[in-house]
Amino acid sequence: MIITDTHTHLYSEAFEEDREVMIKRALDEGVSRFFIPAIDSTYTQSMLELEKSYPNNMFLMMGLHPTHVKENYLEELAHVEEMLNTHKFYAVGEIGIDLYWDKSTIEIQKKAFKYQIQLAKKLQLPIVIHCREAFDEIFEVLEGEKGEDLYGIFHCFTGNLEQAHKAISYNMKLGIGGVATFKNGKIDQFLCQIDLKHIVLETDSPYLAPVPYRGKRNESLYILKVLDKLSELYDQSVESIAEVTTQNSKDVFKV
Repeated sequence: MIITDTHTHLYSEAFEEDREVMIKRALDEGVSRFFIPAIDSTYTQSMLELEKSYPNNMFLMMGLHPTHVKENYLEELAHVEEMLNTHKFYAVGEIGIDLYWDKSTIEIQKKAFKYQIQLAKKLQLPIVIHCREAFDEIFEVLEGEKGEDLYGIFHCFTGNLEQAHKAISYNMKLGIGGVATFKNGKIDQFLCQIDLKHIVLETDSPYLAPVPYRGKRNESLYILKVLDKLSELYDQSVESIAEVTTQNSKDVFKV
């Protein structure tokens, strides 16, 4: 059984003391494909080192995270473009809009989001979207960019059923992680109404650990708890959910 974690920050400082042991725990349980989203240029070297250490398991993305869209965002975008042109990446991400932490940067967040979508389309790559308290703003940008060349993953999907269908209409898979196991997460109430062909699994580790680890450091091994939850919601075997969601990830990332 091959299990794919489509979104995990394995280079995070949270794993400094036990990174190799933590990755081995996941590998030993069949979690063998890890897709690594970017944040900003300060993490690029750590990501490349991770790929070098696990060339058959780590698949890197490149992008500027919306919470890191600051005054120097043009320099950061230049770094993103340079890296995309000189190294193999599997997606442009994570990119998007985040209005939870800072609403004052909304205009430059939109500009950075649009610019990176256009880069992805030019390079025929998927995008991986970060959305926090910004569904309307995200959909507004996607509406202006929609087409056969726009596709990817709506990472950490936490919206309602209507928003799920809207995201899917833009050729997005829904990234489902620990929130599906939360008592107040709400997506578990309608998820089974979404065809499994639109779903990929993720952890977003070290963030958003699933029950029973909620509030603790998340890690890729804990994707098994997400897998168990989807098995329950869809009334299908764990093996079947793993197979379908891994195939969905292959359809997006082309690997």
